[in-house]
Amino acid sequence: MRKKKCTMSIPTIIECFQMGMTSNEIALQANVTARYINSVLQQHNVERQPHSSWLRRYTVNENYFKTWSASMAYVLGFFAADGCLPKDLQLVSFSQKDPKILEDIREELQSTHPIKTNPRTGVHLLNISSKIMKEDLMKLHGMSPKKSTILEFPYVPEEYLSHFVRGFFDGDGNINYKKRTVSFVGGSQTFMEHLKKRLERYSFEPFIVSKEKYHRLFLSGRKTVYHFGQWIYKDKNLYIERKHLEFNREKLPPDQIKDRPFKAHKSAIEARKLKLLYYYNLYRDFPEACKSANIGINTFYRWISTDEEFQLKFNSICNEKKI
Repeated sequence: MRKKKCTMSIPTIIECFQMGMTSNEIALQANVTARYINSVLQQHNVERQPHSSWLRRYTVNENYFKTWSASMAYVLGFFAADGCLPKDLQLVSFSQKDPKILEDIREELQSTHPIKTNPRTGVHLLNISSKIMKEDLMKLHGMSPKKSTILEFPYVPEEYLSHFVRGFFDGDGNINYKKRTVSFVGGSQTFMEHLKKRLERYSFEPFIVSKEKYHRLFLSGRKTVYHFGQWIYKDKNLYIERKHLEFNREKLPPDQIKDRPFKAHKSAIEARKLKLLYYYNLYRDFPEACKSANIGINTFYRWISTDEEFQLKFNSICNEKKI
């Protein structure tokens, strides 16, 4: 009878306990007795260290997300990429493979919560128990549980946009210095499209490539990548050092940095192909796509006859058009 009453799965019960909830609190949410919860924990050999109130022993600036600042914008951007709001817990969770940035964020939040490591994945976790902080992230900034595919781009004042983008880049971005590309990845097309529009105001010429459940936003070109790095790291505070160092590999003086001609730059050619596919998928009009991507008809026909992968991608879009 108890198993039929229980509204939580056993993995969820164990996860709640490990995040700091007491047996009584879990029992109340799961519609069972604390005795049943304790028996589940015992049967699955869950370590019963005295941490029933560990989250409450720690402190944090619960009103942190109420006031805009450069650092708050960064943390919000980082959370948009690598944060989580468990549905049934008053918890704000950050995850990252780089523990140093979590330490910096913890200090910024004036938190004394511990950073733990998932032994199975090696990912580091900063779990903060705060109903106020969770509600602010949801009500003031539009974050939500299971936000990966439905995330909306939050309101970000223009003066803090570069800091927000740097935070999101540190969470879900990548720089390939050799190929002179910067990319972002996310599950929400709405978020990516809005990010694209915001970056276009700074003449970065971003473009999006969507594949299955993920959407990638690209910036390409030596000069573009350089100026993007200058923009996001201006007046920097919080940042992941290893990513910052990649931008610093540029040795030429600013006035000598130029994007190579497309024909001499393999990665740029690939970027142009993706750009054409993006516009064709957007407009479903071949001449308009070529015009928007600044690509000649003869160039397109050369690609379609010599690049099998490009041909497959283009035909895939054509087939979708017919459905």
